[in-house]
Amino acid sequence: MSLALLQETVSYVPFAAIGAGLAAIGAGIGIGKIGAAAMEAMARQPEMQGKLQSSAIVLLAFVEAVALFAVVVSLIAK
Repeated sequence: MSLALLQETVSYVPFAAIGAGLAAIGAGIGIGKIGAAAMEAMARQPEMQGKLQSSAIVLLAFVEAVALFAVVVSLIAK
């Protein structure tokens, strides 16, 4: 079988769905770790709450951006 014929017969839809699911799971784990670390840091030093909270929000935005990018790439791969 040639490579072109093999690529036409193989469906990538299940792999795209798995990729999108893994991206969402990874984002959830990352956000959970960021939130837990921020809460622990705020409990240790309450006077740094504003700085810690703004840093955590920026990190959450980065994690969400990477997850969204991964989902879009996996959906394009269909």
